[in-house]
Amino acid sequence: MNVYDFDNTIYYGDCTIDFWKHCVKKYPKVILAFPSAIVFGILFYLKLCKKEQFKQKFYAFLKYVPNVQYEVEIFWDSNIKKIKMFYKKQKCANDVIISASPDFLIAEVSKRLGVQYIASKVNSITGILESPNCYGNEKVKRFREQYPYENIKKFYSDSISDIFMAKEAKQAYIVKENTIKEWRV
Repeated sequence: MNVYDFDNTIYYGDCTIDFWKHCVKKYPKVILAFPSAIVFGILFYLKLCKKEQFKQKFYAFLKYVPNVQYEVEIFWDSNIKKIKMFYKKQKCANDVIISASPDFLIAEVSKRLGVQYIASKVNSITGILESPNCYGNEKVKRFREQYPYENIKKFYSDSISDIFMAKEAKQAYIVKENTIKEWRV
């Protein structure tokens, strides 16, 4: 089994930000949630609030989107092309995508790719996080809950915050744009 981080690893960019931009274009009221997200973004940067608090304020934009699932489908219709070629060439049916991005976004792209996923559980109507952010050591915890006996053959990520997952794999790789290098941990 191979495991992949999603944003900036097998997807060019951050799908959550791209989805937000998609929604702003169709539903300008989405911008009403932005000032609060900026304030909490600054607080998070200054280490005065937790990442989950910031993300929840950011996801508040969802309340201005009338049918989130429909928009997710339209979003992936036009953004599936941002999946990196290296992944398309080596994709296997037993791959797992593990991401801090919201599950309502990752579920749809995983279905289209024909792979499994683990992601942050976010209510797509309210924007409320329903689980801890799937980040850092939480990724290992969530992976082991879902796959307690599976061995990770290869793990790919763009971020050193995924070192805990990298340590779980027989081989780990760091991805920067289209360059993939062995990650010795």
